[in-house]
Amino acid sequence: MKLRLGFVAVSALLAVTGAAQAQIKVGVTVSATGPAATLGIPEKNAVSLMPKTIGGKSVDYIILDDASDPTTARRNAERFVGEDKVDLIIGSSTSPASLAMIEVVGRGKTPAISLGAARSIIHPMDDNRKWVFKTPYNDATVAGATVKHMKETGIKTVGIIAFNDAYGEGWVAEFTPIAKEAGINIVAVEKFARNDTSVTAQALKVLTAKPDAVVIIASGTPGVLPQSTLVERGYKGKFYQTTGIVNNDFLRVGAKAVEGTLVAGAPLVVADELPPGHPARDAAIAFKKAYEGSFGAGSVSAFGGYAWDAALIAQFALGEAAKKAQPGTEQFRAAVRDAIEAAKGVSTTAGPVTMSASDHNGYSADAPVIITVREGAWKLQKP
Repeated sequence: MKLRLGFVAVSALLAVTGAAQAQIKVGVTVSATGPAATLGIPEKNAVSLMPKTIGGKSVDYIILDDASDPTTARRNAERFVGEDKVDLIIGSSTSPASLAMIEVVGRGKTPAISLGAARSIIHPMDDNRKWVFKTPYNDATVAGATVKHMKETGIKTVGIIAFNDAYGEGWVAEFTPIAKEAGINIVAVEKFARNDTSVTAQALKVLTAKPDAVVIIASGTPGVLPQSTLVERGYKGKFYQTTGIVNNDFLRVGAKAVEGTLVAGAPLVVADELPPGHPARDAAIAFKKAYEGSFGAGSVSAFGGYAWDAALIAQFALGEAAKKAQPGTEQFRAAVRDAIEAAKGVSTTAGPVTMSASDHNGYSADAPVIITVREGAWKLQKP
């Protein structure tokens, strides 16, 4: 009888151990509070829609808030790698926070999918960045699409007002040579901080330069401040913003001051206007329906889409890795990384993703669409 009980106990222990091994852990760090909360909240919301089972294994999502702070984002990554032993990290919301996580991710050999836009998150490729991927279009891709539209519409001179951080600096660095090659002259470059309450001095310098268009490089509602300041002072040229402001809070805070804003960005917020056959249409419409079904009509934003696209890529990669190794092991994490890098034509809300050893973003140069603000809503800009 004792032998029988012992056998049962050991069998139960093995069953528990097997179940633990079968569970996939995904660490998610987003900026749910702080200046970038308008990015992080929809990203956090999207996590609730992510699959709970992949490859026959349950998935545990461990969600942390980095409060829009790079130091906290790094600390969250250290917890994911050192304590939680996650198989994959998603996050963070901003470029500075994502850049702060790279060394931790690389040292821990844990694959990560960033929700930040800066190309510097994945370039130049090195031993740490080989573990990092990202879902928003690279700033270089968006800058190229922006310059293309400027050239087509006769813009000759441009002023810039940008965040004085990694996002702003990276965008300016990518935009400048592309604009120069297109024959567009940058007549002013001004910087401001995410938490600034006034940019009057910067706006006046840009106004003095009399550019045909102004590019504002910011994310979240802080992107409204330079534009509203310029409008108040009578600027009549075109405004271009970056993908970092594409949500309803930007429209709400900016009101009439942001009418006519142009953005080369992801097609999710104009999913219903995409023509049949557009490569992002089906995935974008499906996610929009699911997200708004849970969080209300009109609630979908590009940022929720970035998190969801990370989930779509993760679902593919985790499923592939589950065929080769057990979750919770170094072999599994390596298999996840390899599967992401080998992804070919994975459908996302921003278009098909094809990764490679030299490209950890995977979108084509023509993936962005030009969207605009018309009558207080995001609309597809017609040619």
